[in-house]
Amino acid sequence: SKAERTCALIKPDAFAAGYKDAIVERILAEGFKIVNSKDLMLTTKQAEEFYEEHQARSFYRELVEWMSTPDQPIHAMVLERENAVKAWRELAGPTNSANARKVAPQSIRALYGTDSSKNAVHGSDSLESAQREIRIIF
Repeated sequence: SKAERTCALIKPDAFAAGYKDAIVERILAEGFKIVNSKDLMLTTKQAEEFYEEHQARSFYRELVEWMSTPDQPIHAMVLERENAVKAWRELAGPTNSANARKVAPQSIRALYGTDSSKNAVHGSDSLESAQREIRIIF
């Protein structure tokens, strides 16, 4: 299968806690190529667009506000490898960090996440999402 690209974010919690370098090292160690990356602060508009698929969910507004908090940078990356979307989701681990610690203790969320929204990283759920997310951020 050919190389794919996916969008990865190191969220404000893991960034502020100083885990960026460790997470980036792990990504490289797992065979991903980082095609593009930058530190940035999402605007409210970018965060709304980024998470628009969750608009109807109860956590949407809180998620948007947290991801676009002033002075809370994130680290965004375009990752490339075979089956990148699936591979990055597996490396990231289950959405809920507490659950990740039980079922995937070596995953990034198990190691660096706090709960289900402050879960250290974001990963695109499909190739379509990846393209859309990369467009919004890069």
